[in-house]
Amino acid sequence: MIIIIIIIIIVCDVSKCWKFKTFPCAAVEVKNELILGFKEGSKERSELEKALQNLKGKTEEIPCVIGNEEVWTKDIRYQLSPFNHSHKVSKFCYADKELINKAIEASVAARREWDLKPVADRAQIFFRAADIISGPKRADVLAKTMIGQGKTVVQAEIDAAAELIDFFRFNAKHAIQLEQQQPLDSDGSTNTMLYRGLEGFVAAVAPFNFTAIGGNLAGTPAIMGNVVLWKPSDTAMSASYAVYKILRESGLPPSIIQFVPADGPVFGDTITSSEHLAGINFTGSVPTFKRLWKQVAQNLDIYRNFPRVAGECGGKNFHFVHKSADVHSVVNGTIRSAFEYGGQKCSACSRMYVPDSLWPQIKQELLDVHKQIKVGDPVEDFSTFFSAVIDDKSFSRSKGWLEHAKTSPHLKIIAGGNCDNKKGYFIEPTIIETTDPQEKIMNEEIFGPILTVYVYPENDYKKVLHLIDNTSPYALTGAIFSQDKAVINEAGKALRNAAGNYYVNDKSTGSIVAQQPFGGARASGTNDKPGGPHYVLRWTSPQVVKQTHVPLTEWKYPYMG
Repeated sequence: MIIIIIIIIIVCDVSKCWKFKTFPCAAVEVKNELILGFKEGSKERSELEKALQNLKGKTEEIPCVIGNEEVWTKDIRYQLSPFNHSHKVSKFCYADKELINKAIEASVAARREWDLKPVADRAQIFFRAADIISGPKRADVLAKTMIGQGKTVVQAEIDAAAELIDFFRFNAKHAIQLEQQQPLDSDGSTNTMLYRGLEGFVAAVAPFNFTAIGGNLAGTPAIMGNVVLWKPSDTAMSASYAVYKILRESGLPPSIIQFVPADGPVFGDTITSSEHLAGINFTGSVPTFKRLWKQVAQNLDIYRNFPRVAGECGGKNFHFVHKSADVHSVVNGTIRSAFEYGGQKCSACSRMYVPDSLWPQIKQELLDVHKQIKVGDPVEDFSTFFSAVIDDKSFSRSKGWLEHAKTSPHLKIIAGGNCDNKKGYFIEPTIIETTDPQEKIMNEEIFGPILTVYVYPENDYKKVLHLIDNTSPYALTGAIFSQDKAVINEAGKALRNAAGNYYVNDKSTGSIVAQQPFGGARASGTNDKPGGPHYVLRWTSPQVVKQTHVPLTEWKYPYMG
């Protein structure tokens, strides 16, 4: 079902707005996109199966897009399907330093005209793109996300359809509404706030794990009048390019968002050495984000402005269980949070704290569910719960943690623990029990289907809350499970800074645009809350215009006599 958006927009000339204090009036009704069920015999399932079949065994050719030109370089790369790495999903090329600089020049040349375009006109492009993804291109984007990034049907649907559509619609709405926020007038003068794009270009550096994040990192700055260089993830190339083409089909002019696959360090070195860098919109690892931030700091003297640097860097997310918790809710929520999409969500539960009084029951139920989890090919078997991790690097990292768990005196694998990369990068869902709550597996991000549990004396829960807050450098998401209101209040205070997205009696994953704007602090990032109304402010440079209507007739003040 397609959500109907009612958009009533009256656009006026900016110069007239200054004079008459009037602005584009917009009544925009936007709702969260409905998540389709894909049940046997449904229309959406039939369309998706057809799209998947059309992609089977095929390799898509994806160029760099600089200005309005498709460009190929000699540095050819391939995107492999995680669950069948013999399938080359896409063939693409890396932009070199010269080509990246050419993209920067094209962006800067296009910036002024785009920035002066009324926000309602810019927003309309993204409303249109959302409608296309919601309707005719839904199956295509989902299929490319499933095959290229190893997502199941439901994981692709909540990401590449629902969340991406929501990002485009709500951020377009927020951009329009922002213009209604105006300063006060006074007798004899009017004041106007103009929301300009940043002077220069924004670099959007996207991760593999959410098609929607790539679209948002590039899309939101563009809605606000910015020009963007979009560096997609190598392992999400096919779906990212599909989103880019939809934006162009929706009316996005050339050079506003340019599609620039590139080697990470080459891209980072090039953008941070340009005087025109206005911002970096980033999702990825802490080391990469720190590297970019340091490069910006080292090059401050060359920039025309202080670049905006926004980043989301992952987490070491927790589930805290109190003795009053609903055990079934704990188990079901933890299984979903820890193992959906193979734990490759920034918000995935990776560490769990359980009271000794409940552990026997929770352990048994976890093991019972674990036996039912099917890991495999999400395209051929829709009953698959999760598939392979994204690539060989991710596989090696998770394998290393499994080997560590088998040799550490503090860790015991109680379920799973195996891996196989013969056909795809498969890691078995693994549950580990630790006797040491400070063991490094409780501290470091894994980004794989590995859950570690610490069992504590039930009356020591206050100490455990302090332990949770101080164990990991991250502060992205966390959840507590308790039916005791006093404990819920106490935990909320103790964990106030431990998570940017905090859940009570719910799993640590599953934030929804406009309902739970997402992000965390500490090592998890700059907590700019994509999905919320204030996120658009990150990508604008406001200008205040005061217009006086009464001439000044005297330079002296009254007290001067």
